[in-house]
Amino acid sequence: MRTILKSVFNTKCLVLLAVLCAQYMCAQDIKPVSGVINSSDGKPVPFANVVVKGTSNGTSADMDGNYSINASTDAILVFTSIGFQTQEIAVNNQSTISVTLMEDVAQLEEVIVVGYGTQKKKDLTSAISIVDASQIQKRQSTTVAESLQGLATGVSVRGGGQPGQEARIEIRGLKNLQNSNPLYVIDGNITTANRDFNPNDIESIQILKDAAAAAIYGSRAANGVIIITTKKGKKGPLKIEASSKLSITSVPTYDLASRDEFVAITNMAYDNAGAPRQNLNLGVNTDWQKEVFRTGMIQDQNVSFSGGGDNSTFFMSANYFGNEGTVIDTDFDRLSFRVNTSGKKGIFSVGENLALSNSKVNETGGPEAMRGNPFIDAIRMYPTIPVRDDRNPGGYGYGEQGVANTFAANPVAIANLIDQNVENFRVRGNFWAEIQPWEFLKYRFNFGYETSFDHFVYLRRVGNWTLNQPADPSLTNQNRAQSQNKLFENTITFTKDFGKHSITALAGTTYQKLTYEQQNGQKRNLLTNPNTGSYFDVLDLGDNPQVGGYKNESALLSYLGRLEYNYDNRYLLNAVIRRDGSSKFSDANKWSSFPSVSLGWRINNESFFKVKNINDLKLRISYGELGSGNIGEYEYLGYVNTFGAAVFGSEQNLQSAATQVKLYNQNLKWETLKQTNFGFDLGMYENKLNITADYFIAKTEDVLFGFPILMSTGNDGGNPISNAATVQNKGLEINVAFNDKIGEDFSYNVGVNFTSLRNKLVSLGNGLNESFSGNTVTRAGQPVGMWYVLQTDGLFQNQDEISSHVNSAGQVIQPDAAPGDLRYKDINDDGQITNEDKIVDGSPWPDFEMGFNAGMAYKNFDFSMNWIGSFGATVYNGYSSIVDVINGDHNYAAGVQPWTPENPNTSTPRAYYGTTLNNRGDSDRFLEDGSFARLKYIGIGYTLPKDMLSKIGFDRARLSVSAQNVITITKYGGLDPEFTNSNIFERGVDFGAFPNVRTYSVGVELGF
Repeated sequence: MRTILKSVFNTKCLVLLAVLCAQYMCAQDIKPVSGVINSSDGKPVPFANVVVKGTSNGTSADMDGNYSINASTDAILVFTSIGFQTQEIAVNNQSTISVTLMEDVAQLEEVIVVGYGTQKKKDLTSAISIVDASQIQKRQSTTVAESLQGLATGVSVRGGGQPGQEARIEIRGLKNLQNSNPLYVIDGNITTANRDFNPNDIESIQILKDAAAAAIYGSRAANGVIIITTKKGKKGPLKIEASSKLSITSVPTYDLASRDEFVAITNMAYDNAGAPRQNLNLGVNTDWQKEVFRTGMIQDQNVSFSGGGDNSTFFMSANYFGNEGTVIDTDFDRLSFRVNTSGKKGIFSVGENLALSNSKVNETGGPEAMRGNPFIDAIRMYPTIPVRDDRNPGGYGYGEQGVANTFAANPVAIANLIDQNVENFRVRGNFWAEIQPWEFLKYRFNFGYETSFDHFVYLRRVGNWTLNQPADPSLTNQNRAQSQNKLFENTITFTKDFGKHSITALAGTTYQKLTYEQQNGQKRNLLTNPNTGSYFDVLDLGDNPQVGGYKNESALLSYLGRLEYNYDNRYLLNAVIRRDGSSKFSDANKWSSFPSVSLGWRINNESFFKVKNINDLKLRISYGELGSGNIGEYEYLGYVNTFGAAVFGSEQNLQSAATQVKLYNQNLKWETLKQTNFGFDLGMYENKLNITADYFIAKTEDVLFGFPILMSTGNDGGNPISNAATVQNKGLEINVAFNDKIGEDFSYNVGVNFTSLRNKLVSLGNGLNESFSGNTVTRAGQPVGMWYVLQTDGLFQNQDEISSHVNSAGQVIQPDAAPGDLRYKDINDDGQITNEDKIVDGSPWPDFEMGFNAGMAYKNFDFSMNWIGSFGATVYNGYSSIVDVINGDHNYAAGVQPWTPENPNTSTPRAYYGTTLNNRGDSDRFLEDGSFARLKYIGIGYTLPKDMLSKIGFDRARLSVSAQNVITITKYGGLDPEFTNSNIFERGVDFGAFPNVRTYSVGVELGF
């Protein structure tokens, strides 16, 4: 027995010794491993989990993605974080392991902001585009709208290169005949995102495109809604981020004839007309483009501070944006500050978002039509005219009878004799408070407030800029204005799950009041400083005073409700009702209701759906109605002028009088947009491939617009508004995106979006069949603003061709023509060329627009680019309509070859000083294909290694170089096919539009 016990004891000792030895040997192989966990865009992933596989040994990364863990040399580390794919990496005796986690869309239930709440992206039943804010902030742009080009389907953006210029943005095409601007909602505040808003503050952007998505905003949402959420603080230590970007800009220029070429062609025009030649000043050779255009510079400086604790967070930012324009005497400056804070205590939460900005823009331009646009003046001025001429008032050169027979304006003179400055100080923000007594019930109060103080100063110095200009005294015209926008919102939200049923219900009220008041004054004959010659531009110095002012007010009261229902993550329902009452309408038509409903079916969650590579498949259908009260404050009231007077009686006494000067319409009511949308969302191959497609039909009824009426009606206050036209839009939108990762170091993404729209004016109303504007016609059943021009048919080569150009009755159609003149088609066969021969010849609306986005990252390098394209539009080349008319009134295109008997193989008519049919601008001669593809942005960045940064105290540093608008593929002969025009009826007219500038940028981003 003793032997057995001794044997057992010895065995236990041996086992214990073996265990201790094994533990000792393992201890020898355990070592600390540390590193940084980043996302694919190079940003740290805070609080990510790191676990030694097969053990309970684990840790979490800090706020900046740093981690440290003890592990054996042959262990495997498992990295996980919500919204990212799990990644396993073998230690393999490494002491430093940094990892890049890829987003896992299948796990990432992205929550996006919708009207008065949030929804999971996978549960959306309407058409909403989500734009990556980082893509916007890469570009050098003044406004948010300008940065959205090519990033979302159904969103058409056209910008320009003038400092402070705001881009035109249209969501899903033409909705009415006046204003296409969408509604902006920033942190719950109904406002604008104009040039005084800092895009660097953006955290996320959602674009509500269909009526069902936007219906919660009712009457303001007919043109779509752009919801912007600005950056907020996060729990953790103080984090400081700074960025600096410097850009050099240049403007495209015309290829114009030099002095000698200009002189030869002008002399030819006078000789052909039998007129004495001008005594052109051959001692002058002015390059007007060099005098007017310059290299511009943009600087964008941004710094932010953020942090927070368990119960509160904060975010603060400051930004300076300065743009010295590519045209002399143009610039834009913006200084902005933001403070966002929030706090929570028990069931109570409060917060505020406050932004301050001061912007100032110096604009160019003269007071007369056809003058003051540098892109027109530079081609109309002769190269033989000097920039300065002491013989003229003000000392500038311009037209001179017999020497320079032109009424073109000197753009340098206008830039120096006229100052136009607009300064705006804006306060924008909101305060919100929430109480959530139960998990399923929440009440929210939101107060939004926005006020702006505007100051406009126009100063006209003594001097002239064009021939035969009357001598005007110095003048200053100034106005000061203030606008206020007050918003009160109360909403209550109920959210509850009942087994497979999930319900969210929202009800609330909103009240908004807007006021705008202005005071203006004017004085002439300003005093000057005798020492400097500068003008005193204060309104108490001068004579002939004039004063004025006005005040506008409007109010909107609304009631809203929304129901979201989800059954078993398969069947989705979203229903909205909103009722709006506006002070812009009479009591009889003040109120209107706007309902919507949308349905979704997540087929991939059905038991019968067994397609392996499809992770997500959802069908959507929606219908909604939206209203618009897009008119002035008092359009339903008559305007009465009380300053009239008349003489009556034998004593001829002067009697005061009042006269109604504007017709009005008391029956004005809401215009209503009715839109149906069909769409699907598809995710494949672990959601690496995502496809979204939508087809919609939208019709706006009772469109509010003022069509021209005869002055003989006595109306003198603008065209009266009426509910007249009906506009229809149909469109197809497709977005395809693919992202993947190859190995540990290389990742890439590619995206293509396609939009095709067709608009049609169903009817004009008011008994009208058509409406003309410039060289366009708008007719019922056709798109708005179709080209309506004369048809050309080459050039007459000899007198026989002129004589044989006859109508069906044998009548010579152009008897006064000469060889080298344009031949026109006699469409109505009446034997002459008149306006009755015009026909509809093309559309200014593109057949489709596209965007292509691509990016990749390899280790610390990243690359991205964005292309935009527009195809199928016919546009009017205003530049060609000037330089290709060879009549001696302006400069010409370089290398132009007018018709001569020795040079008959040309499309340019003969040079002739005088008025002929060749001079008509309303012909198809100046219509061109406006299709283009443009490299909107291309950039490369390098993120410095963490170990290098730690030595200097930084957490993140990225260097970047980029370029914008550097490649454009087009047949268009003007400066820029991507031009903008605010006249809806002349959408395709390019007449001196400021072109987009080529921009070359270098930037640095720092974080610590």
